[in-house]
Amino acid sequence: MIEWSPATIKAFQTTLLTWFDQEGRDLPWRRDHEPYHIWVSEIMLQQTQVQTVIPYYERFMDWFPTVQELAAAPEDRLLKAWEGLGYYSRVRNMQRCARQLLADYDGQWPKTATELTELIGIGPYTAGAIASIAFNEPVPAVDGNAFRVFSRLLEIDADIAKPQTRQLFEQVIAKIIPVDRPGDFNQAIMDLGSSYMTARNPDSEHSPVKAFNQAYLDGKELAYPVKTKKPRPVPVDYVAVMAKVPTGEWLMTQRPSTGMLANLWTVPLVKVDDLDLADDATEADLLVAVSTYFKHEYQLKVTSEKLSLKAVSHTFTHQKWTIQLLAGKVETTDLAYFPGKVVSADQLSKLPMPKVQEKIWHRYQEVEHDN
Repeated sequence: MIEWSPATIKAFQTTLLTWFDQEGRDLPWRRDHEPYHIWVSEIMLQQTQVQTVIPYYERFMDWFPTVQELAAAPEDRLLKAWEGLGYYSRVRNMQRCARQLLADYDGQWPKTATELTELIGIGPYTAGAIASIAFNEPVPAVDGNAFRVFSRLLEIDADIAKPQTRQLFEQVIAKIIPVDRPGDFNQAIMDLGSSYMTARNPDSEHSPVKAFNQAYLDGKELAYPVKTKKPRPVPVDYVAVMAKVPTGEWLMTQRPSTGMLANLWTVPLVKVDDLDLADDATEADLLVAVSTYFKHEYQLKVTSEKLSLKAVSHTFTHQKWTIQLLAGKVETTDLAYFPGKVVSADQLSKLPMPKVQEKIWHRYQEVEHDN
């Protein structure tokens, strides 16, 4: 790792902020310094592209314009607002945080990064972003962009997959961040990392900080940041039963209140491993096993048939689901033991659903289109 002199640090600050003043992105959450706006945007932007987030952010602010309204929101509306962004624990934690702010802080945001990390769901990065942008505290906001930018600028070869590396980057950046414009500095690093200094195909030749990018100057830019690979997601096979009752309504199930996709709605999803099938099981064996599963688990008589559709694939952090679609008919409608309800086609859009369910609907529509 190289170290910059005070003169180099000052030159970098001036170059970066001059570029940001001229070219910084015009984003809806940057139009004021309201901590609530910064917080919501930063939680949404975790593992999601800026252009994808903008309409979600605008709708969220329309539905829940204040911390008070977020705290009071019914869960189904809360989940509906988040539908498609994934990682629903985040929005649940946001509501818990909003309630914590009202109960313990009289609705007032703490003004330092250290105090902000005491709030539910707010980690070091988000705390740094809020504290620097909303309250002008000169603290770094170390996310993937900051890891990438500073590892290349300074040729930092510490493994960013290791938790202790964050502290190293925070210490390094703390020496470089300007005390008068820390929020703009952090946002400029975000913009730099998403434009000229991207993970793949960076355009450092035209970057405003080209002269400071030591990894680029040494011809080894793509070697940074150093990051060990995560283990591959575990494959899990499911069948999705696209089941209708005699009246034509859909059978929908609500996921348990804990675990993956908690409280969200899907068509019935049955893990293939739960069907106790032999290794040489046929398609007919699968259909019988599914009917048996519904009878034993839910006291429902369901018949099904295989659909000639490509399986749906969806990858979570630790699991990769492969889902085969079946068409089903529910011959009995006593749902006393079933964790769900029947839903008319025009009511489906009102249920909060995960991204994987949207994929299932999209794939199923290929059948309806052909018919």
